[in-house]
Amino acid sequence: MALGKTIAFIGAGNMAEALVKGLLGAGVAAPQEVLCTDRRPERGPELGRRYGVRFTLDNLAAVREAAIIVLSVKPQAMEKVLAEIGPALDAGKLVISIAAGIPIVAIERKVGHGVRVIRTMPNTPALVGAGATALSPGEHATEADLAQARALFDAIGITVVVDEPLLDAVTGLSGSGPAYIFLIIEALSDGGVKCGLARAQAQELAAQTVFGSAKLLLETGEHPGRLKDQVTSPGGTAIAGLHTLEAGGLRTTLMNAVEAATSRSRELGKKFLEPDEG
Repeated sequence: MALGKTIAFIGAGNMAEALVKGLLGAGVAAPQEVLCTDRRPERGPELGRRYGVRFTLDNLAAVREAAIIVLSVKPQAMEKVLAEIGPALDAGKLVISIAAGIPIVAIERKVGHGVRVIRTMPNTPALVGAGATALSPGEHATEADLAQARALFDAIGITVVVDEPLLDAVTGLSGSGPAYIFLIIEALSDGGVKCGLARAQAQELAAQTVFGSAKLLLETGEHPGRLKDQVTSPGGTAIAGLHTLEAGGLRTTLMNAVEAATSRSRELGKKFLEPDEG
């Protein structure tokens, strides 16, 4: 789905670069249709050399030119950026936010309630084209707007549409989830080393096992419990390992981790909804 519109990325960090790489690779946009901004001047030559996209240090000028604006700055910088670009935002522009924890209403409060806003929660595997992104449209966003936003994020993985209150749960699960998985891979690698494997071999085997298991589940559509049962033969090695994991509370610990991260996301969101002082 080629959008045929100028897309401005306000903030050109890792996630923005992943989106740029993905949408160019998928033919969603042409290099001349992508305009990036960043506070670091050196990012311009880097992005130009890698992708042929345009670059400016002027956020306001970029927003004025673009039809789609992707807010890809850190949450703590969002208030300043919105104050800067607000004069150029109107109902004719689509605003897509990837800033964690910032509610749509908080963005609308800064730039005007008629602006079409879609809030998203991507994750870091987007950097290798394997991201998982949840999207939630604001009150003024149309089905066409949602389709355009999904086209951007489908270029770097999969997308799902959820009601905005559920984005906190998405943040706790898939947004923060890569950190949990990296910890699991590291622990599995440590186990392999403890049992005699070389570190490099243990890490490669652990990572490929996680990757292959996820791929098997996604491609077969089987329930994870059924796939688990296929590995566990009576009196075998897998069931012995599973017994140890259950005794250690792995299942409960992971559930608690998702719940804790979700609660933290809600707390951060509430801060952005607090009335402005003065």
